[in-house]
Amino acid sequence: MSKPPAYITTKDLSYLQDALSWELLAMKKCRHFANECRNNQIKQHINQAGQIHQKHYKILLKHINPANSNYHHNRGFNNG
Repeated sequence: MSKPPAYITTKDLSYLQDALSWELLAMKKCRHFANECRNNQIKQHINQAGQIHQKHYKILLKHINPANSNYHHNRGFNNG
């Protein structure tokens, strides 16, 4: 995979911010529905989906600010 450019245009930043918002919303929805679920198998699958969204969120965050990408590191899907 090629490296992203060293700079981010305003338009690119807007796209990344939208994608971050979508991933964050997906994480929150997964957390909510996993907590509502009574079937442990389904709950586990929902939690896994939430972890995937968390991973995507962290990847996008690194593109916006590589120096501070650990800022949200401890706000994981299972950490509240």
